[in-house]
Amino acid sequence: MKIKITFFAAFLFSTYSFAQQKDTIVSQEKLSEVVVTGQLGPQSIKRSVFNVRVISKEDIKQLAANNLSDVLNQYLNITIQNSGSDGRSTVSMFGLDSQYFKILVDNIPLVSDTGMGTNVDLTQVNLDDIERIEIIEGSMGVTHGANAVSGILNIITKKGGGYKWQISATVQEETVGNEFAFFDKGRHIQSAKVANNFNKNWFVNIGGNRNDFAGFYDNKEGKDYGINNGLRGYSWLPKEQLVGNALIGYQKDNFRVFYKFDYYGENVDYYDPILNPQDNYPFPETYFARDKRYLTNRFYHHLNANGKLFSKLNFNVSVSHQKQERDVEKFNYQIETKQEFGNVRETYQSKEVLYSTGTLSNFFNSKKVDFQLGYEITNENGFYGGSAGTFFDDNLQQVEVRKRLENYDIFTVAEINLSDKFSIRPGLRYSIQSAFEDQYASSLGLRYLFKKGLEVRGSLGKSYRIPNFDELYTYMVDTNHNIQGNPNLVPENSTSYEVSFKRSCYFDSGAQLANNFAVTFLDVDDRIDMVLTHTVPSLNYRYVNINKYKMWNVSTAEQYSYKNLNIKVGVAVVGISRKLDLAALNLTSDDKFLYSFQLNSSISYNIPKWNTLFALYYKYNGQQQQFVAGTDTDGKAKFFLNQIQPYSWMDASVRRLFFKNQFEVTFGARNLFDITNVQSVQNGGTDSTGGAHAAGNTDLLLGYGRSYFLKLTYNLNLN
Repeated sequence: MKIKITFFAAFLFSTYSFAQQKDTIVSQEKLSEVVVTGQLGPQSIKRSVFNVRVISKEDIKQLAANNLSDVLNQYLNITIQNSGSDGRSTVSMFGLDSQYFKILVDNIPLVSDTGMGTNVDLTQVNLDDIERIEIIEGSMGVTHGANAVSGILNIITKKGGGYKWQISATVQEETVGNEFAFFDKGRHIQSAKVANNFNKNWFVNIGGNRNDFAGFYDNKEGKDYGINNGLRGYSWLPKEQLVGNALIGYQKDNFRVFYKFDYYGENVDYYDPILNPQDNYPFPETYFARDKRYLTNRFYHHLNANGKLFSKLNFNVSVSHQKQERDVEKFNYQIETKQEFGNVRETYQSKEVLYSTGTLSNFFNSKKVDFQLGYEITNENGFYGGSAGTFFDDNLQQVEVRKRLENYDIFTVAEINLSDKFSIRPGLRYSIQSAFEDQYASSLGLRYLFKKGLEVRGSLGKSYRIPNFDELYTYMVDTNHNIQGNPNLVPENSTSYEVSFKRSCYFDSGAQLANNFAVTFLDVDDRIDMVLTHTVPSLNYRYVNINKYKMWNVSTAEQYSYKNLNIKVGVAVVGISRKLDLAALNLTSDDKFLYSFQLNSSISYNIPKWNTLFALYYKYNGQQQQFVAGTDTDGKAKFFLNQIQPYSWMDASVRRLFFKNQFEVTFGARNLFDITNVQSVQNGGTDSTGGAHAAGNTDLLLGYGRSYFLKLTYNLNLN
């Protein structure tokens, strides 16, 4: 680690020194992208008090990304956590899981199984209708409420266009590892979109997408395998996703309104590896399997209006209704006839949310001071059935769980420009909670623009995370486990600090160099964890507010462009301290900082003569460590050091335009290093005490190996 930190410091010094050369710098001013996330109104990145990262539509195209998981794999400080058993992919940032990271679509939190905007399955977020993605790291509780602890990701969708008619159609074929066939192996994607500007005021967009993932066989034999040796089924479950969306909008002068509807449907098929014999006398013995099909349906409605009120105040109001249902269909599958029988379907999980947020700003009509007043209302109705888990009431009677969680928030943000260079942004939110004590969040942001293009930002944010449905109400007991939720949990509290330095330089030759260096500290108190409370007669676990979490992050991002060449390099060192306190067992973990290292880079080269762009993306994820609770050979509780081995990820693509840019072909490969699993080692595999929980090695699922894709897109724009 010392070598890596030394290299990191030298890299920062050399890039910053190069940016300091005065004799070749021509200009420091350049119009930046306009961002909206966390702002009082749309403004350039340079004027933003927050350190906003942008993933452009061009980046998404170059990766041939169909969902968020395809994109975020290459993002610094983010780790994608995959599950082949249910096909889900979630995000982890700074070592905190997806419950601390909030995902929004046009500033509306996306409903998920356990929350609003958190624990979102990245494979369920389609990117066909995306204009760009904006990411802010650190606590954003003032502007985005509960659970915006490690950061937020806001997906900005397309609204209207510059042509009267815009028509596009896409077909994408992709291998899954080395597996491919046009119908029963690989990944098959089709999409279409039509947009029309009726006149200068009205516009409408309609689109649809189908993503058929045929599963990853790996060493399994699929659903029709008839030998009872445990090889039936898939390593990654097959699933089919259907997406439909529509948007209608109106704009005139300073007034804009749009209504957006999205539908998402998903089928995930589980094939049991165990075959059961059928009594079919006097005919030969036949077999059937007890299989399942998980079905998800999500409906998303969003109505937004923004403009001027009383010819002075800027207003922006959104109302959203979202509903998601997850069903399980259990059935028997007859191997010889390939027929299903005994089908029974039930809803085991549902969530319905009514959400509204709005802001008023420009009270003073002044360039020196701007003031924003906002509100947020969330009414969340959740249901868990027996198939989702076992739940009991206070009398230990098994029940279905139906709970309503509500919050009513007001927040205010001011932006004070003491000069053209120096801005201060304080903020405060107060949240009235139906299930917990009232919460608050606060923030303070600073920005100073120095000469020669140097931008300095600092921020302090206090936020909170409310317990999710599982942590509150889970109750799962069998012969080996006893896992209990805790209705008495209280929200976690967090504080984050960030200082960043950014500089853009432009040279006589036409070259451009941009540096972004940031230091972040995050402290989470009253952290909720599932902790070991008893070891006899079985391992008993319960969710409690007991642990502490601290994180240091030092990162830099460098971008160099010259003519048709663009190079990006990012480096991050993350130190995480977790204090695990098992009070019931009189046991406390070591809380020392454990460090990990990440590097990402990309290089692209455009050949205008050929209308062709070449791109290569690389990310290195260093070793990750954390202390975990377990038992030794004597059955005594003990903490072990768990290590996840380092791995690298590389993607490459070539994109070419034909026929006056109407036809677009993208060819490439994902996961060039052919990664499938990474080893997780407890106690480094060298614990002297041995024992099943001391030095065991397990494989964590990362991907399904090297895959190749071909994407064909046709665009027709008519005036």
